[in-house]
Amino acid sequence: VDRLMLALLVSAYDQDEVGGEKRTVLRFHPSIAPIKAAVFPLVKNKPELLEKARAVYKTLQRRYNVFWDQSGAIGRRYRRMDEAGTPFCITVDFDTLEDNTVTVRERDSTEQIRMPISEVYRYLENKIEGYDEDQ
Repeated sequence: VDRLMLALLVSAYDQDEVGGEKRTVLRFHPSIAPIKAAVFPLVKNKPELLEKARAVYKTLQRRYNVFWDQSGAIGRRYRRMDEAGTPFCITVDFDTLEDNTVTVRERDSTEQIRMPISEVYRYLENKIEGYDEDQ
């Protein structure tokens, strides 16, 4: 088991540059990443945001190992999750309160997409398990 874990860590470890900043990232395939997603309320002093974010967190937690983080700037939270190998970060912001959508950030591309909360579970299922009912 020791050699297997070392091989996984060594093969996943990477450093790259995003926006002129160096970052350390563990590029685990989503199916073997220890933490599948992280949920972030944009700010921690707005009860409405916390409530929505907690609901997303609890829904995803039923199936996946999900991380909750509400401390620090959003960029620093993204970086912490990159270093932990978390493939997806879900941010609940002020737009969520108006249109019930969240921002999903992919670790490897750092691309952010906006989607309805109702589609997040299926999106993660497709990305983590490669499962798509529409095919």
